[in-house]
Order: sequence, then C-alpha cells, then structure tokens
Amino acid sequence: MEHKNKKSVKWVLDPSHSELNFKVKHLMISNVKGEFKNFLAEIDNEDFKNGLVKVDIETSSIFTNSTDRDNHLKSADFFDVENHPAMTFESTSFKKVDDNDYKLKGLLTVKGISKEVVLDVEFGGTNKDPWGNEKAGFSYAGKINRKDWGLNWNTALETGGVLVSDEVHIGGEVQFVKQA
Repeated sequence: MEHKNKKSVKWVLDPSHSELNFKVKHLMISNVKGEFKNFLAEIDNEDFKNGLVKVDIETSSIFTNSTDRDNHLKSADFFDVENHPAMTFESTSFKKVDDNDYKLKGLLTVKGISKEVVLDVEFGGTNKDPWGNEKAGFSYAGKINRKDWGLNWNTALETGGVLVSDEVHIGGEVQFVKQA
C-alpha cells in the first residue's frame, strides 16, 4: 500500500491588508487610538476552527500619532521594548458561535506575562485575488485589562479618576493567504 504524504496547509498574514488597533479612554472623557504596525500571524490548518493561530507583534512598532506618547509607551512604564521586543498570542480554541461568528481564545504574552484573552471574530469569507491567491478575511474585537500584564503606569486627576483607563479595546481586520 502506498502512503501519500499529506501536505500541511497554512494561512499566512497579508500585512498590507491587515491591522492591529487599540483604543484607551484618556482623561476619562475620550478615547486615544493606536496601532501596532508590524506583526505576523498564521493559522496552521486549512480548517480555521481546528487550526492553531499564532501572532507575533513587534512592540516598538506602536503608533498613536504622537511621538512623545509613543516613546512613553515604549519605555519601562509600559511595554519596555528594549527588554521585551515582542508580544505573542497563541490560540487555545476557535469555536463557532453561528454562521460567521467565532470566539477565539488564547494566551497573550506581554512582558513575559501570559494571560487568557477572548476575542469575538467574524469570518468575512474567502476569495481569490487577481493573481490566483486564495485569501480569507476576518474582523476581530475584544477588551483586556492592561494591568493583567503589568502595564500599570497611571496618574490621578485633580478632578477624580485617572489619566488612562485600565480597560483597553483591541480589534481590527486581518487577511490571510493560503500557503500549500
């Protein structure tokens, strides 16, 4: 009997059609938005719900449209990019909720601390681009408490409350390219 070697299938991030955004309440009155410009991701199975999702995020690629704020976020008060150049996410489950909605659970590691995160994911579908590449699109959203990862810096306001909220909303759009 002949044994055929089954090729593994991976879906690799298309960075030019993907984004990793966050927003945090500032002065308790409005949100400051930002993004990580450099990140890689892959899904290691043709069937997304049975695949392992891995994400590597370059912490120094943080961008909030303010050089001073970006430099503060890169410092030891927050991401400490000199000692922790990357954050990672690795899925533990990807469960279908209904037709196009999923719950993605996994471990987010920031500054050497790993904690579970749950994201709402909407599957946008698959399609071929003009060059014949099969692509899959997803939207994702969730929220975390930054203090769970030791991102504790803050300052009290004279009027009560704090400068930066503990709750961080994360989300974005990602597109993957099927690799044989």
